[in-house]
Amino acid sequence: MSKIVSILFFLILAFSLSGCGPYSFTGADINYNTTKTVQVNYFQNNAPIVEPGIARDFTQKLQDLLLNQTSLDLVNSNGDLVYEGEITQYYIAPITATSNSTAAQNRLTIAVSVRFYNTKDPLKDFEQPFSFYYDYPGTTQLTGSKLDTAVDIIFERITQDIFNKSLANW
Repeated sequence: MSKIVSILFFLILAFSLSGCGPYSFTGADINYNTTKTVQVNYFQNNAPIVEPGIARDFTQKLQDLLLNQTSLDLVNSNGDLVYEGEITQYYIAPITATSNSTAAQNRLTIAVSVRFYNTKDPLKDFEQPFSFYYDYPGTTQLTGSKLDTAVDIIFERITQDIFNKSLANW
């Protein structure tokens, strides 16, 4: 009797798992039979305030995320998936004030306009802005490693949002 229950359990388990289909731990919805390459064009910094180096850093961060979360090959031209755009905003604004009319807390906001082209499925193409922010104390100067940390946090969120919109169908 115990042997029959064990066999029945494994058969039920096998049938239930066979219906699940392929699963990606990154959430990417990519047909690797037709889509092999990704192209990330350089994102120019067109913000009114230009912080040196962030255009290069953003482009690199997006490339790294796509290479780490997919099995696509990075190419310089004729990619199956193409990302392009520009940094459109980089600004710091006070978000709370003290009784002395000084900033108790500031917010760094960065916005990126993205154009995504899927040459294998043009219905998935889009153009959309993405932005995120980093809050920090008003007494802190956002320079050096503090600025690098803030920009890394912002770019991590923006690149993940771009990935989710373009490849995860969330």
